[in-house]
Amino acid sequence: MIGEVRALLDRYAEWVRDKSVLREIGDEYVEITTPYLDRHNDYVQIYVRRDDGGFEITDGGETIEDLRSSGCDLDTPKRRSLLNVTLSGFGVQRERDQLLIRANSSNFPLKKHNLVQAVLAVNDMFYLAVPVVASVFLEDVAAWLDLNDVRYTPRVKFTGKTGYDHHFDFVVPASRRAPERLIRAVARPSRDIAETLAFAWIDTREVRTPQSRFYALLNDEERPASSAIVDALRSYEIVPVPWSERDNVQEELVA
Repeated sequence: MIGEVRALLDRYAEWVRDKSVLREIGDEYVEITTPYLDRHNDYVQIYVRRDDGGFEITDGGETIEDLRSSGCDLDTPKRRSLLNVTLSGFGVQRERDQLLIRANSSNFPLKKHNLVQAVLAVNDMFYLAVPVVASVFLEDVAAWLDLNDVRYTPRVKFTGKTGYDHHFDFVVPASRRAPERLIRAVARPSRDIAETLAFAWIDTREVRTPQSRFYALLNDEERPASSAIVDALRSYEIVPVPWSERDNVQEELVA
């Protein structure tokens, strides 16, 4: 089993490396086009420049600018607080509209990974603008857990076997009746998000108890989660839960 998991991790690393494209921007920046897709199905791009003997990695302000231009107001107190908490969880700073992180030669892969994950998380969390839905999906999930008296710790970070950090929206501790349960609220289910969750789970479960389970709560209020995404999650032993079917796992999470 260890050999199989190691092979999966190697394949993931090869996929990221082979699908990344580098391009020089002027004399200062290198543009990295990553294999991850944003909410427009465009590849996420980040930019790297030398900074005080190390490196500055930034999204160039594109993530927040795009959300704002799409009608998603990030300046309400609740959403600004949620944005700050999300970024701090990845060690990412916000300078004006830029999301950025600083790295050195030894931790560059980790810091680059954290910035890309932060960009995807912000895209996912704020995908549904105010005119479309009244609240952020993550808040809806938290309210449902509270309503059903599910004991949880919010915003938990685990370091996986590879040394990469992975963030989970909620962790329900083990009890006498049930093992530890990790939860991610997925506002915009997509193939890329499924790949990200799969890697996070493969890497994380190596350092958690063997009985731990991972639930992906999939927002299907606007459109159903595709069977391909659901099947992909199941193939990695992730429990996919369409939001419309959340009551089916209520007892599992309360236990």
